[in-house]
Amino acid sequence: MLALAKLNLLSDEGHFFNETLFGLIANDIEQQGFSIRPNALPETIANSLYQHQQHMHTHQYDNAGIGRGDDFLHNDFVRTDEICWINGDSDAGQAWLNWTAQLKDFLNRRLYLGLFSFESHFAHYAPNDYYKRHYDAFRGEANRVLSIVTYLNPGWLPTDGGELVIYQNDHDRQGTKVVPLFGTLAVFLSEEFPHEVLPATRDRYSIAGWYRVNTSTDNRVDPPR
Repeated sequence: MLALAKLNLLSDEGHFFNETLFGLIANDIEQQGFSIRPNALPETIANSLYQHQQHMHTHQYDNAGIGRGDDFLHNDFVRTDEICWINGDSDAGQAWLNWTAQLKDFLNRRLYLGLFSFESHFAHYAPNDYYKRHYDAFRGEANRVLSIVTYLNPGWLPTDGGELVIYQNDHDRQGTKVVPLFGTLAVFLSEEFPHEVLPATRDRYSIAGWYRVNTSTDNRVDPPR
């Protein structure tokens, strides 16, 4: 009985933490279109994802590119990282998908975003890798609506580089820098903010994900399978 009560308490505390964090993220998005929350990913999930990614084999990664499906193109001029899609076949990946689903439901209730599906991948940037300035979605395509990034880099120093830079618009040249500290979350509207990943001096690990709206038709199911 004592053990059960303890588990219930931990569950309640986790729910309260998530609801509080989700509320802060929702407020940020409503007020400025993006949210940067250091040390925000729940510690148990962050540690599980970190351990899982550290034990992944090189062959599980693919060279990243731009575009989807028939439009996919590998382009070292734009980006040089490698990725592995998260499909829930590991406990760590499933915990992440469950947590992001809770965030989706909360944001839909609070902000009426109509978020429908979610896709995400592990990303590894070797020293000097980069992802040049880009948008995650183009206006009017109604695909990716909200982007989310979290970082899995214990002991990261400012001198290690590798910042995510979120720009206000095409004319902004300074941007807001996000240091890829362990457990930091960055969430932003996919169509609104160009951004880039600067080169780092050490291996840099992260997860990038995107919430999408439902654009299914009679002849095409979204997201594509």
